[in-house]
Amino acid sequence: MQAGAPPRTAAPAAKPPGQRQALPLGGRILRLFLYQRELTPLVITIALFVYFWIRAGSTFTDSLSLSSAAGYAGPVAAIAVGEVLLLMLAEIDLSAGQVFLFAPWVMYWLHNLGVRLVLAILLPLPVVCGVGAINGLITVRLNVPSFVTTLAMNFILFGLVLIYSNQTQATPIPLSSSTSGHVSFASQLMGVWLWSEIVWVVAITIVAHVMLTRTRFGVRIIATGGNLLGAAEAGIPVRRVKVWCFVLCSFLAGLAGIVDAVKYGSLDPGNFGVDYILYAVGACVIGGTALTGGRGTVIGALIGAILIGILEDGLTLVGVSTNDFYVWVGVVIIFAMALNVQFDRLIARSRGT
Repeated sequence: MQAGAPPRTAAPAAKPPGQRQALPLGGRILRLFLYQRELTPLVITIALFVYFWIRAGSTFTDSLSLSSAAGYAGPVAAIAVGEVLLLMLAEIDLSAGQVFLFAPWVMYWLHNLGVRLVLAILLPLPVVCGVGAINGLITVRLNVPSFVTTLAMNFILFGLVLIYSNQTQATPIPLSSSTSGHVSFASQLMGVWLWSEIVWVVAITIVAHVMLTRTRFGVRIIATGGNLLGAAEAGIPVRRVKVWCFVLCSFLAGLAGIVDAVKYGSLDPGNFGVDYILYAVGACVIGGTALTGGRGTVIGALIGAILIGILEDGLTLVGVSTNDFYVWVGVVIIFAMALNVQFDRLIARSRGT
């Protein structure tokens, strides 16, 4: 070494290719919440459950209270699961709530016309699938925005119910507990059992989740929602995918509507489906589904619906006015939407886009 020369320092060891620096625990947790959107509403739902449990005590956790929360969440969750499929495609079905109310009316009319009970239950399902197909075909063939198409269909179905029901309440509903002295297994399965509706909804959610994550059709939905032009250039029949998602959305809403009608044993022609769809879209947003397409989770939608059910039941038990419930639902939706936007920004920043 020459005199006066600066001392040599060892060069840092090169990292093996592909090896990344381990993130700290806080970074790993944040990354988990960024990419698993179901976790945030799940944590909020658990926190709400604990809060109302502390406030209301065992009254909140008894079977009657929990079944009441499940009764709020069930219809919303079933409609929301189907709605996720369309929101991932940047579409929406505003008629799903009315389909939920229309399907049991078709079952009731068919049964009164002398159609066998099994057929009276099954035939409304292809009818509502036809409603979904009409929504999809008008949207993709005539280029009418799905918002307009399904809003119009919502009014059409509501008008049909008012016309053919003569604005008279329908009771008893086939298979409901009020139709006979004993409750058969079929009645228990189709809605009379206290937990049957939520079991149906959980089963629907599992099937839809597997379809989205493990099947070619699910890949096509995600690809179409993420990049419509790119999916079409890759050979994906994007129009057909959209139509089938409209059909599935109507099918799930109609099936849940039949189960719900059997559970309560009567139908009111004055019920309007818009309330259901607003709650369902809210559950989708709370669960982490993007309204602009490309991202959605049916499990998150189920959790969002359960959150709404717990909120409504819990506020009632602690003595809060029913009117306040709507304020809290609005606050939760805005909070969830703002959180999802911030998550998207963090993901984009981490990717350098």
